[in-house]
Amino acid sequence: MTDENTTYDYDEDYEDQLCRKDDVVKLGSIIIPLFFSIVVVMSCIGNVLVLIILALYESLKSLTNVFILNLALSDLLFTFGLPFWASYFIHGWTFGEIGCKAVKFLFYVGFYSSVLFLTLMTIQRYMAVVHPLSDWEKCRCFSVAPYIIWMMSGTAALVGALQSKVMKDLNNTYCEYESIPVKSGIAYFQNAFFFAAFIFVGFCYRRMCLAITKSHSRDTHRTVRLTFLIALLLFFSWTPYNIAMFLRSLTDQNIYPFTICEVSKTVDYAYYVCRLIAFSHCSVNPAFFIFDDANFCKHLRIRPRKIISNNDVYE
Repeated sequence: MTDENTTYDYDEDYEDQLCRKDDVVKLGSIIIPLFFSIVVVMSCIGNVLVLIILALYESLKSLTNVFILNLALSDLLFTFGLPFWASYFIHGWTFGEIGCKAVKFLFYVGFYSSVLFLTLMTIQRYMAVVHPLSDWEKCRCFSVAPYIIWMMSGTAALVGALQSKVMKDLNNTYCEYESIPVKSGIAYFQNAFFFAAFIFVGFCYRRMCLAITKSHSRDTHRTVRLTFLIALLLFFSWTPYNIAMFLRSLTDQNIYPFTICEVSKTVDYAYYVCRLIAFSHCSVNPAFFIFDDANFCKHLRIRPRKIISNNDVYE
């Protein structure tokens, strides 16, 4: 996660002037907190509902349910950091050095674990569709994979969090990385990780599509569809953000033409919009779990009726 300074240098023809971005910052301070508030409410309701259904009515012996549970936890961790960022865009950073590192950690552990769990769900579906006769479910690596993913995500997130610090200027207080090279390096790593994961996911889905066209089983189509929709959502929500983040890193490094004021402003506006789209994924994922999965829909229809009928009996 990066922050918005209010001033940047012009290119060499305007080196004595400042590119003021007060209008960009003002727009962000209005739209982002409002949008994040909506996302937080929707994400908490949706993901908590998914966890309740899994805990009370579904079997956690199923690998699919285990992966959905971990993906919901990942979304909740990501969500917990959003109220702090919403406050940040209104008042500046007021949560201290430890708060800065903690919120950065929540952001990155949510991002990395989401991509990794989605990749793991894809591998599971790939093995079930492309190699249906194999004993892949008995492989111990799948049972310990969630623990490995959380450790990997936590380690990667910790590296970024420890490199962040609170900085001040005359106008505001920022939760930012220690230097431009560190900030750019983290952005490049995040982009490389994201696109490498989705190249692999794309390869798996290509093979699955070929296998599905040869199969007439509706169950096979249904088991793949949910994971595919979640992958598609994550890809289209995070790809623009990662591209915009890469372009902003070029601005930070004073690479032409991103040093031109109007170009820099355009990149900042695009970054705002892309970030809103990307951060909303944690509130949309539960909708796929609840409304696209037949078992989740069944629980939503049947359980409330049972509760109402039980209350009628007691009355």
